[in-house]
Amino acid sequence: MNIFLLLAILFAALEALALWKYWLRLEYIAKPAVMIILFIWLLTSTGLSGATLWFGVGIIFSLTGDVLLMLSLDRFFLFGLVAFLLAHVAYVIGFNIPLPAFSVWGIVFAVMISLGGARIIRRIVDALASKGQARMRIPINVYSMVISIMLLSAMLKLMDITWGATAAVLISGGAFLFYISDIILAWNKFVAPIQHGRNYNIAAYHLGQIMLIAGVIAQFGK
Repeated sequence: MNIFLLLAILFAALEALALWKYWLRLEYIAKPAVMIILFIWLLTSTGLSGATLWFGVGIIFSLTGDVLLMLSLDRFFLFGLVAFLLAHVAYVIGFNIPLPAFSVWGIVFAVMISLGGARIIRRIVDALASKGQARMRIPINVYSMVISIMLLSAMLKLMDITWGATAAVLISGGAFLFYISDIILAWNKFVAPIQHGRNYNIAAYHLGQIMLIAGVIAQFGK
């Protein structure tokens, strides 16, 4: 197994332990370490050329969002949201170089994602007013649209003959976990507390990012 993959998994596990034990010092090291390792892995494996440059940009924005939300989930939430929004935009660009051909599967996946997420997103947005966060409705709606496009872009690679099967499965699974992690975070913050919600959020997020970048490297690696 690749050393960078092992290190990313190791630090993700340490982050999970830090959350469980409330070890803040370990969290401040382990959480950003995961994305730093993934960036170095991507850089050394692909050279960050072509589409992979955008995935590198996505990692940097994700790392920025990680640090902001780690410092204060409340005070820096909007700034973290913007950082992750830009990360998803970068991933969308990366997935769509070159632009995919129109297909029926694109419509099918788009409908599935829309129907699957619309009801949950509506609950989250409706809860904002009761939490005194009505001003967050537009940012949350924009973010939800962009992350849905990111998930759709990844899932379309399952039908893209230019992508290897392993790479396509990894990125689609990783994008889905990234999507789920954001829903857990928003639900836990704005709708109702989820028991161990932060643990589930971070676990899904890190596993999703690891799978996504592993898939990109499997496809574009030297």
